[in-house]
Amino acid sequence: MKLGSKYFDSIRAAPKRAAENAPAATRHPPCQWKGCGKPAPHRAPKGRGHDGEYLYFCVDHVREYNHSYNYFDGMSDREVTDFQKDALTGHRPTWKMGADSGSHGTGDSAKGPRTKRRSSAKPTDPHEFFAWRAKRSDEEAGEAPRRLRPIERRSLDALNLADGATKVEIKARFKELVKKHHPDSNGGDNRSEERLRDIIQAYNHLKQAGLV
Repeated sequence: MKLGSKYFDSIRAAPKRAAENAPAATRHPPCQWKGCGKPAPHRAPKGRGHDGEYLYFCVDHVREYNHSYNYFDGMSDREVTDFQKDALTGHRPTWKMGADSGSHGTGDSAKGPRTKRRSSAKPTDPHEFFAWRAKRSDEEAGEAPRRLRPIERRSLDALNLADGATKVEIKARFKELVKKHHPDSNGGDNRSEERLRDIIQAYNHLKQAGLV
């Protein structure tokens, strides 16, 4: 269209302010309060079961509506308590820690009557960490040194053995010392006989204590 056209001159555009200053009745729906037809710029929720739906009221009637509004109207005390409890989790399903799939309705047991059964499945241990840990604990428990009594410690000293000597070490040392200090090996030396008596006595003490 040419700027000099007679049709261009006849076009009139309503200014923006004119639309903003239009009566409220033309910009808002009428109030839905019975008997009221005023413009209703304020909306209020319809109530339980109509989430996302609203009623439109004027300022006086929206105040009156909100004052008497009760979302739990028609619900029993038990239903109100359950609703408030579910609201803590956003009304999403929850279950106890450690519950299996059947406990919260996601496993095979949810398809039929629930029966109590004990799962026989063993926890997976691909790297055998738990097996190693259990074996290590057993070994540590089995190797825990017993506190020696004074006579037991003196008996080990007589055999020239440390406190943590094993049964095999005690028996081997006893045989070695008996052979060394036996009279037949020392030509009847009295000192060897006394030493042999001490060795035999020490060995007997250790045997009675259960260390051999």
